[in-house]
Amino acid sequence: MHICHLTSVHNRSDTRVYLKMCESLKSAGYKVSLVVADGQGDETKDGVNIFDVGTASSRFSRILKMPKEVAVKGLELNADVYHMHDPELLTVANLLKNNGKKVIFDAHEDFPKQLLSKPYLSKPVAKILSFAADSYEKYKVPKLDGIIAATPVIRDKFKNMNTNVVDINNYPILGELQRSGNVERESYFAYVGAFSKIRGIVELAQALSINTSLTLKVAGKCQEQETLRQVNESLGAGNIEFLGSVDRKGVQLLLEKAIAGLVTFLPEPNHVEAQPNKLFEYMSAGLPVIASNFPLWRNVVEKHECGICVDPTDPQQIADAMQFLVDNPEKAKQMGKNGVAAVESKYSWQPEFAKLKAFYEKVSQ
Repeated sequence: MHICHLTSVHNRSDTRVYLKMCESLKSAGYKVSLVVADGQGDETKDGVNIFDVGTASSRFSRILKMPKEVAVKGLELNADVYHMHDPELLTVANLLKNNGKKVIFDAHEDFPKQLLSKPYLSKPVAKILSFAADSYEKYKVPKLDGIIAATPVIRDKFKNMNTNVVDINNYPILGELQRSGNVERESYFAYVGAFSKIRGIVELAQALSINTSLTLKVAGKCQEQETLRQVNESLGAGNIEFLGSVDRKGVQLLLEKAIAGLVTFLPEPNHVEAQPNKLFEYMSAGLPVIASNFPLWRNVVEKHECGICVDPTDPQQIADAMQFLVDNPEKAKQMGKNGVAAVESKYSWQPEFAKLKAFYEKVSQ
């Protein structure tokens, strides 16, 4: 079976799209193609054929122009199943369907809720666009051959629109971020992934202003200049080291020496019911986590005793949690072990990949 993954937004190394899905499928004997729009050119990587349609000149060009270019390139490959990873690609689903193709939409996020927190949109505009996106999903989704959702909550939403829905959770690959030997922990905390105001970076900087003995290393980028200004003007800015984007080996090296991993997203509509990849990656790397005290996240962190949940809007609580783990290294170590055990028993990619293969087989019939 030939599976073609389509994205006009994600880069070719995206953890969910490429590392987990494309590489796993290739290893399982599938023919796998990936069409992207990242401007890095065509290549074959680990047996996955990657085709690049170039980059968009603006956000509007990405939304209005790139989906069709990605779909047209995908059609040239004549795959059996087309797996779309971006809401924008719903606009070209008919192009694929009209050519007799099986089409799947993968909802990484609850897009209408996500729009409500976009920093470049005013609240009235965000509400209008969120309503429009919700209405458009309800119009397009029933016509597709299947829906994949990144969380059970998103899955349940789409069950009202399509009869063929499955959740493929974004859990880590066992062993990928495992510590190498008895590496000594260093005196820093880690944050991995893109960061922004709604992901709590300002409150993290304020926490480091309260306790200037703490240090944070951030592996990721921020596109919000005003947020960066706020962080750089805080007293804790000198205690944050921004590493920029790092590859997966770099993530593994960062996490294996950290005291704990931080995921203190603010209580935005798209966050409280999310399952952030970084939460489970920290756990798989043997790190205790400091996470937002959303009920869904507490059900993971407190149930498995693998970290501390805090009010993400309260820098003092964040600073206190960080200092607790510094002062109690044996407790932190046990939390890290508990996290690894939880990933091994419940939150790993392997069972999710088995569901993905079964879903493809069902769709292709």
